[in-house]
Formats: sequence, structure tokens, C-alpha cells
Amino acid sequence: MIQVQFMKPFYTKLNGSKLRLVFAYQYFSITKDDEIFHFIPIEGKEMIVDLNTLQVENLSEVFVFQRGNRFVRLPLYQLLLVSNVHDHLMPIIDNVSTHVKPSQAEVLYKFDEEVEGIVRVLEEENLSRLIDNALEARNEALFHTLMAKKAKLTGGFAAS
Repeated sequence: MIQVQFMKPFYTKLNGSKLRLVFAYQYFSITKDDEIFHFIPIEGKEMIVDLNTLQVENLSEVFVFQRGNRFVRLPLYQLLLVSNVHDHLMPIIDNVSTHVKPSQAEVLYKFDEEVEGIVRVLEEENLSRLIDNALEARNEALFHTLMAKKAKLTGGFAAS
């Protein structure tokens, strides 16, 4: 079994809901057969985590660890399967998400509010167009039904 001894990202960057963790020399080490291997960034050097699903996205990235003249090459998916990397990854994700999520939630709330306003206006315009069509066709029943819907949508009263 491989154990993560030390894991600290050299650099982190948040891009939307994606967290990019970049590792460098001396920032990541594992133990294999009671020997410590240190990360060397000769192939893969980053993990990309989706904060919504908490899934690592770049599973094919290959991490290389070295001890003297011996190397251990591990694809990220294998490192996740055969080690305790989750124990070290979760505190990093938790730390980032506690500092970031409120502001993102605020932005999403403002966006949702704006979208809701646009949808409301489009629905009112659509109902007005349908009312005009009902009047043109002299369909009194459809006209009354649509006026009731418009009154419900606008929260006011609609004259019939």
C-alpha cells in the first residue's frame, strides 16, 4: 500500500467550480515499502477537482515520485485507488470551498434573480401576444382564460 506522507499544493487556482492544484518539488511525498519517494514534476504536476461533484477530473495525469535513482510512476486514478490521498485532499478542498463558496453563491443568486426577471418579462409578452391573437380570432373563451393567466402572472387584476 502506498501512503501519502505530505501533500501541499505549490499553487492553487479556482476557475469557476474547478480547483486546480499544482504540485512542485518537496510539496508531495509518498511512502512505498517503508521508503519515502518525493514528487518530481517531470510528467504530470496538477490535479483538477470539480468542487460541485468533488471528483478529480484529470485522472490520466501521471505523477512521478523519486528516491535516489528509483522512480515510481502513478497515473492519478491509480494514486487515488491505492493510497490515502483523499485524506490529504479533502482538507485542501474544504479550506478553499469555505473561503470561496459564499461569494460564488452570491453571484449565482444575482444571476438567478436576473434570469428570473427576464423569463417573467418574456412570459408576459408571450401572454399579451396570445391575448391579441385570441381577440383577432374572436375567441372569447380563450381570451378570458389568457387574461386570468396574465392576472395570476402579474399578481394583479386583469379586466375582462
